[in-house]
Amino acid sequence: MGFLNLRALRWKVAALTAAACCAVAAVVGLLVHRATAEHGRRAGDERVSTQLWLAQQEFDRTGKRPEAASLMAPDELPEPLARKLAEQQQTDAFAIWYDVKEPNWYWLWAAAPVEGGRVLTVRTDMSAEVRSLQLLDRSIVKAVLAALLVVVPLAALATEPMNRRLRHGARTARRIADGDLDARIGRRGRARDEITEMSAAMDAMAGALQLRLDAEKRFTADVAHELRTPLMGLLTSAGLLAADDEAADLVRERVETLRRLVEDLLEISRLDAGAEQARLDEVPLGELVTDVIRRGSRADGTQVLVDGANVVRTDPRRLERIVSNLVSNAHRHGAAPVTVTVTGARIVVRDHGPGFPSGLLAAGPQRFRTGATGRGHGLGLTIALGQAAVLGARLDFANADDGGARATLELERPPELARRALAR
Repeated sequence: MGFLNLRALRWKVAALTAAACCAVAAVVGLLVHRATAEHGRRAGDERVSTQLWLAQQEFDRTGKRPEAASLMAPDELPEPLARKLAEQQQTDAFAIWYDVKEPNWYWLWAAAPVEGGRVLTVRTDMSAEVRSLQLLDRSIVKAVLAALLVVVPLAALATEPMNRRLRHGARTARRIADGDLDARIGRRGRARDEITEMSAAMDAMAGALQLRLDAEKRFTADVAHELRTPLMGLLTSAGLLAADDEAADLVRERVETLRRLVEDLLEISRLDAGAEQARLDEVPLGELVTDVIRRGSRADGTQVLVDGANVVRTDPRRLERIVSNLVSNAHRHGAAPVTVTVTGARIVVRDHGPGFPSGLLAAGPQRFRTGATGRGHGLGLTIALGQAAVLGARLDFANADDGGARATLELERPPELARRALAR
């Protein structure tokens, strides 16, 4: 997983951390803003009230307008201040009005009625308090941004150990899915958390799966091996039956089918156990495939096309087994014409039947699943796939656009793909 992948867990944790920081900063900033604004307003109220009280004392003593105040008629007052003053019920009450003359100029007014029907007014400049509050808001925002620049990368880096453990678990799971049943996540680090619990559960699952598969392989091998002895007796007995007897021919046919099934099971058990080793040799691919088809039982219904075939290093016996199984499967489950095309190091077996079942295309060949009731035992493609892995080759199954099944065998593969195939 790339470091810049925004969908990665580290960035989700970082985003959650950033959201939490912003939420805390917003709450704290709002509380500080309101407290500071309230403190400034109370200080302004006290200052303008003191100015008005001093102006009233001087006016009462001298009967003249104080130098720091204004003496106005009620109709000369600003309308909001006059309305607030009119709302007062007592003659000695005074009104305070917060006036914004310009975007950056703020005044706080105070007014009180005096003798003669006039109104004594004073005002104080509140611009310094307002600008201080705005500066505080900007400082809070800058502090939050600075904190995010530090917290978000630290949160992303702090999740790296957890990400490494998760990536290791994902790689191990892929190795198990690719057939490496000995792979285990193991315990990494000293953490005792949910990831450790998940890793232990996955290792236990892989161990249980390996035991069950090993038991299945041993059962298959044992059954096939134990069947060989009575099967040899059946073959011998069938050979003693009358040659021109229809019932005897049917028995011999069924015994031969049973023999092939047992041999296929034994071959699959050897492939599963990893006991098969390829004996490589330089062979002309086109000539080899042509000879295999010519000697096969489906030679008359199979067309071979060779175009620029290479000389490849492979095991001729295993390659013959793969091609024979693919051609036999094409005739059994497909429809004519069946063509085998050899180009370079690639062999393509194509028929014009209904195509491979969707389950086979999605999960690969499955034992005893043919997609066609009563036709074969479904081991041919499984054996072909296992033998291709022994050769380090790649065998793909697909359906042609114009109908029919297509199996493609790539013999020459990059070293890393060949190593992965052998590991399986």
